[in-house]
Parts: sequence; C-alpha cells; structure tokens
Amino acid sequence: MSRMSLGEVGSTGLNRWGGYVGEEFITQLQWPWAAKVYKEMADNDPTIGAVIYMSEQLIRKAGWTVEAVGETRADEEAKDFLESCMNDMSMSWSNVISEILSMFTYGWSWHETLYKIRRGPEESNPKYRSKYSDGRIGWRKMPIRSQHTLLQWVYDDEEDNLLAMEQLAPPLYKRAVIPLNKSLLFRTKISRDNPEGRSLLRNAYRPWYFKKRIEEIEGIGIERDLAGLPLLKPPENLDIWDADNPDSVRLLAQSTSLVKSVRRDQQEGLVIPFGWEFKLLSTGGIRQFNTNEIINRYDQRIAITVLADIVMLGADKVGSFALADVKKSLLAASLEAQIQNIAEVFNKYAVPRLFRYNYFPGIKDYPRIVPGEVEVPGLKDLGDFLRATGMSITDDLPLTNYLRQIASMPLKREKDFKAEQRRAKAAAAEQARLTQEALDAKSKDKKIDPGKEVDPDKEVV
Repeated sequence: MSRMSLGEVGSTGLNRWGGYVGEEFITQLQWPWAAKVYKEMADNDPTIGAVIYMSEQLIRKAGWTVEAVGETRADEEAKDFLESCMNDMSMSWSNVISEILSMFTYGWSWHETLYKIRRGPEESNPKYRSKYSDGRIGWRKMPIRSQHTLLQWVYDDEEDNLLAMEQLAPPLYKRAVIPLNKSLLFRTKISRDNPEGRSLLRNAYRPWYFKKRIEEIEGIGIERDLAGLPLLKPPENLDIWDADNPDSVRLLAQSTSLVKSVRRDQQEGLVIPFGWEFKLLSTGGIRQFNTNEIINRYDQRIAITVLADIVMLGADKVGSFALADVKKSLLAASLEAQIQNIAEVFNKYAVPRLFRYNYFPGIKDYPRIVPGEVEVPGLKDLGDFLRATGMSITDDLPLTNYLRQIASMPLKREKDFKAEQRRAKAAAAEQARLTQEALDAKSKDKKIDPGKEVDPDKEVV
C-alpha cells in the first residue's frame, strides 16, 4: 500500500526572486516603478480618469446585504451580528469599498484588518468604542496599505506561499511586515497566484504612452507655429564655436539658453548686444498628420481595454441608444464580476476570522456578504414582466426584497414578512366569513310565502 504524500512537488511557476515578482516584461511597469506610472495614468489622463471614476461610481451605488445560510434563530442572529459589524467601523463600508477599488489602477489592494471589543459608544479608546455594548469582537477598520509603500513580498520558501507584505511607508519610513493572516488581498485577476494581480490599465499603457508623446509634440508644435522658430545670429567676426576659448563656450551656452527660453507672453522681449541678429521664422505650410484624429484613436483604444468605450459615444457625433445599451451591459457585466470577486475575499477570509473570535453555537454556516447588482432593470420593465407572467410577490420574500432594493426601500425581515402573511390570511378569512353571512341573510329574506300557489314549472329564485 503506497503512502499518501501531503507535500507539494511542483510550483506555480511564478517568476520571482526573493520578494520581487518579475512577470512584467516592461521595466517601467515592474514594481516599485509601476506604481508611479499607473498613478500618472489614472490622475493625469482625462479618458482614463473618466473610465476609472465611472467604474467606481457604478460599483459604489450597488448595495451590500448579508444573507443567513440557515433558517434557525442562531443563523439569524449571526446574520444580524455580521451586518452590525459592517456598519460599526470607524470608516464607512462604502469608503472601504472605494479603497479596495484602487486595485483597478494598480492591480491589487492590501488591507489590514483591525478589531475591537464592543463596549459601547461612551468608550474613549477606539479599540473598545462601538455602537454596541455586547462585549463581542467586531471590525474596527480595514485601512489600505498603499501600493506605493510596497518594499517586497514575504514568501515561505518551502511551500512557496505568500506570508506577508513588507512595507516602507512615510512619515517614519520604518519597515513593517504585515502578515497575510490578518490582512485581505484583493486582486483584479489571479494568475499563478501573483500577489500583484494585473492592473486594468495594463493594456492601456501602450496607447497612453503614444498619446502622451503626441500631445507633447502637438503642444510644442502649436507654440512654435504661433511664436515662430527662434533664430539668433551672432556677429560675423565673433566665433562662438571655439571649444578652447572660455568666452566662446560661455557665449554659446548663453545663446542656446536664450533660444530655448523664447515664449510668447505679456513679458516677451529681448535686449541683445550690438551686432547680434534675432528673428522668428514662420512655418511655410500645414502638417501632414491630423493629430486630433490620432489622439482620438488612442483615446478609443484606452477605453476599449476596460470595455468602457461608452464614455466615447457621441464624441464623434456618432452612436445610438441601442449601441449604448449593449456597451453599458458589457461594462456592467465586467464590473459585477469584479464586485463578486471582492465579496468572495470577504466571505472566504474576513468573515470566518471574525466568527472564530465570537461564539455562535448552532449555526449551519457563516453568513455571507452579498453585493448588489451594478445594473438593475427599471421598475416599469419589472412591473410589465410581473404582469405578463402573473407572478405574485405576496408569497415570495426574496422577490419582494429584490424589488424593494431596486426601489431603494428597506428590506423586509423574514419574521415580519410571515407575520404580514398571517394577518393577510386572517383578513381574507374574515372577509370570506362576512361575505358568506351576507349571502345567507339575503337568501333568508327571499323565502317563499306558504300561502302562495307555486307554479311547479316556474323556477323559484
């Protein structure tokens, strides 16, 4: 009988040495240099900034709820506790999500999880201050650890597992090793378990690079076309090219600096020595390339890389409502995949750790944090669908809460919903009883008089 081996034989093949990952083949996009490039792309490019902003706002407006796995009272209490922890942090849940979404720009986002003992709102120490005074352990905050402060990754060389992030951050610039078992690592994409993920801007780097250079050249060209090409001519008897003569070297340097600093503004003007000649040469024609079309092409490619080219619709006076709906649906589908990815990290790591610190006997499983939809159908369309299918919401709690969530109304609790059902059934039974009594009373009033002759062939009402 062969013995079972519990150890690893192979590896993921992640290209790394020590604490550094070398999967990226462009040097500028390797860490730590990548942080500076991606920040410039996100903060300085209008198209990329609009795409990132639109994606973040679409995700931020999606609601977050908590679902109990079982139907027992203990499962309901565990659900309420998790929901209270989400709303009892020093930073709001929406701000936590906003910080996590920095992974769109950098490819990953690291958050250290801090806890507190819930001893009521009167506590001065934030480690104990809470809206609740039940003595349970809840989340205090989940602050981000900036991507710009990454020094290196800490790995277990035996199992090739990520153990921690080593940070070097201002203002003290002291090394800090943040363990993974008390942190949450969010990534847009997981390939070979690369902790750096993959930035959504990675495929936009090439069009952004060329667009940036063309815009710089375009700006210089416009300025030169307006100001003219400066030409400074020294006197014929003055040799400024003699490298062995210190005076010539000095004059050449001053002349070069003068030509480079010529600008058209309100303080323009030159004072030059006698014998020197200065003029501005104008261009003799137009450029062979339309830089506006080239830049628009690169903008389109940048937006396409994240399926967000909907922001470009109408820029060229083209596009339709049908096309906009298709593009919006594609973007919403990709963002919903990312928001589900965020929820999976919470449910796999953050929630089990929280419940290991708190005793909830009898629960079937841990409750789950569930994200809402990025794009929801309109209430009118849903109403038409319900009427066409004959579906009723009076006996369906999930459907009721789904519709109430879309309408931005508070969700109904299961016990309240069942109580409403019992009251509705009791009211329907009472109405049926009153109706029957009214029918019985009416039939008594229409009894036949015994003294009357009744035609047997005539129907008695």
